[in-house]
Amino acid sequence: MQVDRIIEELDRSMRELREAMRGIPIRRGSFKKTHDNLARDVATVTTMLDAARPVLQKK
Repeated sequence: MQVDRIIEELDRSMRELREAMRGIPIRRGSFKKTHDNLARDVATVTTMLDAARPVLQKK
């Protein structure tokens, strides 16, 4: 179940990033835009991994 573990790790990492952002002024240095782009890209990857799960788990 490597796909499940990867998806869980991505989810945990994004939650940690959200917690870390609480002390950062988000508008400084276009950090908010960078974060939003990252979150969107991670969501895309997670969705693609989930959709590819049957192919990746073939034995």
